[in-house]
Amino acid sequence: MKRIVLFALLVLAAITASAQIKKVSVLGDSYSTFKGSNPEGYAPFYPDANNDVKEVEQTWWSLFIKAKGYELDKNNSWGGTTICGTGYFHRDVFNSYFISRVDMLGDPDIIFVFGGTNDAWARAPMGEYQYSDWTKDDCKSFRPALACLLDMLQRRYPKATVYSILNSELQEEVNESMREVCKHFNVQLIELHDIEKQNGHPSIAGMKSICDQLLEAID
Repeated sequence: MKRIVLFALLVLAAITASAQIKKVSVLGDSYSTFKGSNPEGYAPFYPDANNDVKEVEQTWWSLFIKAKGYELDKNNSWGGTTICGTGYFHRDVFNSYFISRVDMLGDPDIIFVFGGTNDAWARAPMGEYQYSDWTKDDCKSFRPALACLLDMLQRRYPKATVYSILNSELQEEVNESMREVCKHFNVQLIELHDIEKQNGHPSIAGMKSICDQLLEAID
């Protein structure tokens, strides 16, 4: 009888522990890519000949998940993509911008949105702050597109906690826009600092620093 009770308790403990393991999804650009970890056809940056990150275990998201004992649900990251519908050389990029990928994140408990870098580098239009009734043309600009994105994520994944990650060394106009829009939607914005980069992207040390800053901000 004691053995049966002990076995039942062990099974219950295992089920409880399993239920507590959170699933993490990432919606990102090249900073969150790694070959073989993103959907087929997406452009990965890592591994790169001019960057010392060579293993998927060295990426910020892999380090974070391991540190927390979580599991990866989906990593929907695509190199060179923007949050808004305007990409480099002012081209329309509605096939790849962040909003077009909202429905591809699985069933996560945590969603990391790591974007804005390419919007900044491409000098995408900022637009006005707008928090409803977005049109496709509205979302060609960064501010309304970011607002639309966060609104869609919160509606599509009501049980998930959304975190927005802001890269270091971007224009203050982009930084302030992300602060304002994230504040409106009560989304925690994690502003990175002192991230070592090689070829414009986080190195091994930079990836570890991103993970450490996430752990500190979220804890």
